[in-house]
This record gives sequence, structure tokens and C-alpha cells, in this order.
Amino acid sequence: MTLDRDALFIGGTWSAPATDAVLEVVSPHSEEVVARVPEGSTADIDAAVAAARAAFDEGPWPRMSPAERIDVVQNLSHLYAARLEEMATVISTEMGSPISFSNLAQAPAPWMQIEAFLGIAREFPWESTRPGALGADVMVRHEPVGVVAAIPPWNVPQFTILSKLVPALLTGCTVVVKPAPETPLDAFLLADLLVEAGVPEGVVSIVPGGREVGEHLVRHPGVDKVAFTGSTAAGRRIGSICGEQLKRVSLELGGKSAAIILDDADEAAAIEGLKFLGVMNSGQACVAQTRVLVSRERHDSFAAALATAIGGMKVGDPLDPTTEIGPMVAQRQQERVEKYIALGQEEGAQLLTGGLGRPDGLDTGWYVRPTVFAGVDNRMRIAQEEIFGPVLSVIAYDDVADAIRIANDSEYGLAGTVWTSDPDAGLEVARDVRTGTYGVNTYTMDFAAPFGGFKASGVGREFGPEGLAQYTELKSVYLSAPEG
Repeated sequence: MTLDRDALFIGGTWSAPATDAVLEVVSPHSEEVVARVPEGSTADIDAAVAAARAAFDEGPWPRMSPAERIDVVQNLSHLYAARLEEMATVISTEMGSPISFSNLAQAPAPWMQIEAFLGIAREFPWESTRPGALGADVMVRHEPVGVVAAIPPWNVPQFTILSKLVPALLTGCTVVVKPAPETPLDAFLLADLLVEAGVPEGVVSIVPGGREVGEHLVRHPGVDKVAFTGSTAAGRRIGSICGEQLKRVSLELGGKSAAIILDDADEAAAIEGLKFLGVMNSGQACVAQTRVLVSRERHDSFAAALATAIGGMKVGDPLDPTTEIGPMVAQRQQERVEKYIALGQEEGAQLLTGGLGRPDGLDTGWYVRPTVFAGVDNRMRIAQEEIFGPVLSVIAYDDVADAIRIANDSEYGLAGTVWTSDPDAGLEVARDVRTGTYGVNTYTMDFAAPFGGFKASGVGREFGPEGLAQYTELKSVYLSAPEG
């Protein structure tokens, strides 16, 4: 089966691109081209926004009842569930996510999002009436925000597309999706499902492209809201543009999350948890627990045990079901991670496992060795900056208050965990750490609850009723008081 495409998905139909530009999708494992697809241009974005604008201003989608839109999205859910294995394989092929992670999260989690949002939409207060303060009732309506620009990253492409697309569709918005140039294949597979589900023409466009195309979409006067997931630097740029235009915006950005290991924690359970949470998706995850905070008394022993566990993880072909850590998505990302590993050594951190050099037995591919540093000072760059690779920093703390201070000593505030045998003590820590999401002896995203960050980790929330509401405008309708 070929993964090549020769058309863009504009206004719900497969359309010839405006230029002959082509994106070559390269396997991060073999470094070979696995597919070629059209590269969207600014002219293609213009066409997509025009279709979305017409569909919103004049088409049936925003004028349907919520129940009618729910039926269409339910169709999408059924179709998606039948293609999970295919979706997982496509994502692992294009960006190198271990197939074990793709089968666990890259494909099933987006489908779970659809189902969660459907349940939320069925109970959502689309229109409600309340007593006013002046003697008459007031009707409050949630109306669709308009044309949405959805810009996902490459690391969890379907997860981040659907976190924007599904609530936008359920609220009656129309959407232009700009996938990352590294990961267009899964987005085009999704386009096939949207057609089959019965999403009306004009409602969704999918136009992959680079930064210039993305900025053109963000600046486009026909766009009412931008929903972006990616780096904090890019988020600041997008936020500034939207601020100039008073355009609605939600930003899910970077993280440098801390896992606090209390002295009463089960060491084996904490290390087993960090094998996943610290280096999930080969470390290419914004919620990865990359700062591991341990008391000074336990620092050396815990760091050694963690290094043994991380150093023993299997690195290799992402399509091998036994692989635990795959390649970085691109050579530039491999080089970025290696620069941070070198920097950690220059800064004086103690390298316990990993380091520079290609993993054994891998002659091609953009691989790095899973790495653990001990004796890290939280002021070091490896502790402050998002590396986005399989690199963990173990940091010593004096007491629980000091651990919380260190966890909060970051420009980011996206996620975090605490590990303890006392759930009440863990909850006290959770209340004091300045992050948008947190876990006690675990970490996950519950799609019924809001997800997002404090500080430089973003603006707005995804998931839950709060995430659905991000795609609506509130309208108050003042009703006349009855005569008499």
C-alpha cells in the first residue's frame, strides 16, 4: 500500500495543489523517503480559509442542532475505531514513535477523545436561562466561535489534531488544519474518515506545510480562532499575532515537569513509572517527567537504580513491538538532544548512563542514547530548558518544601507527579505545585478534565467541558419582563 498522495484536502474535497511543491516524508529509522505528498502554499491556505468561511457564514453546519452534529461525529468515532491499527502504523512510520506507544496512545487516545467529547456535548448547556438581576430572565447561549485554524505538532499528531478538531466540529465551527511537514500522512488518513463520516463540504480542510504557511494561516483575516500545540517560542509568536488582531487563541506549549519522590515512596514503583513517564514517545512529549527530585539521603541510590532502568531500555526500529525508545523525528532533533547532553557534561552534571554516541547496533536513523544525569543543579540549562528527548535529570532536595520550591522554579507549569505511600501527603504537594495537571503515583490525561498549563506552558485548556467551551462565544439575550 502506497502512502503517497497527489492532492490536498481543501473544503472537504481532494483538490489539486496550487504549486508543484512536494513534501518528502522521511523515516527517522531508515532515513529513506517513505512517501511524497503535496506541500501546501499560502494560496492553498487562502482557498481553505475561503471554503471554511463560506461554510460557516452560509452553510448548514453551524446551523444544525447540536444533536445533528453529534450524530456526524459519532459516525467519525465508529470509523476511527475500525482503523486504529492502521493509524498507529502510519504514525510510527512517519515520525518514529515506538509502535508499542502508538498502539497504546498515538491512535487509541484520539479515539477516546472523540468518545469523551461526544458525552460532554450531549450534556453541555448550549442554551440556558437564568434569573436576571433586574427582574427579567436572561438567556445565555454558547455559539460557535467561527473559522478555526488548528495547528498541531509532529510528536503526537492525531492526538493534537483531534483535541482541536472534535470540539470545534461539535460546537459548529469550521476548521483549517495545518499539520507539521514531518507528519502529513496520518492527517490525510483522517481526511478519508471525515468524508466517509459525512462531514459537509467546506467544513474541514487539511493543508500540511512549514512555518511560512502556518504564519499565513494565523494572520489570515478570515480566521476567528487559532488553536496551537507546539513550542513556547512559537506560541509566543502566535499569541502576539492574535493579540494584535484580537483573535481568539488557545496555546498548549512546552513543559519541564518535575517528579517529586518522597522518602516513603515505593522506589521500584516510582522507577517503573518513570520508565514510561520520563521517556514516553522517546522523550518527545511535552508532559514528560524529565526532572526527578529526590531527597539528598536517597539521591545516589535512587539515581543509580533509575539509570540502570533507563539504560536497559531497548532502543531500535520503531515498528518492532519490543522497542521501547525509537529515533528522534529528524536529524535536527537528534542534534539538538546531543547538544544538551554535551551541555549537561559541561555544566558539571554526573553522567550515569547514555551520553553522546550512536546506540549499539544502529548504523542508520536519528537515534540518541537514553541518558540520565545525577547531581543536577536546577539552575543548569538541562534542568530549565525543554530538551524533547530521552534525557532525565536527577536533582537533590533538602525537605518537602524545598522539593516544591525546586519544582516551581521553572518557566513552565504543564504537568508533574509526586510519588508517596501517603495519598494525603501527595495531595498536599499537588496543591502547592504550580502546574495545570498533576498526578499522585501516576500521571495521565482524563479527557473529562481540563488539560493545559500555567506560566509559559500555555493559555487556555483542552478536554472536558472547559475544552469544548474554548470553541464557543457567549451571548447573553435579555428577555422582557412579563407584564402584569
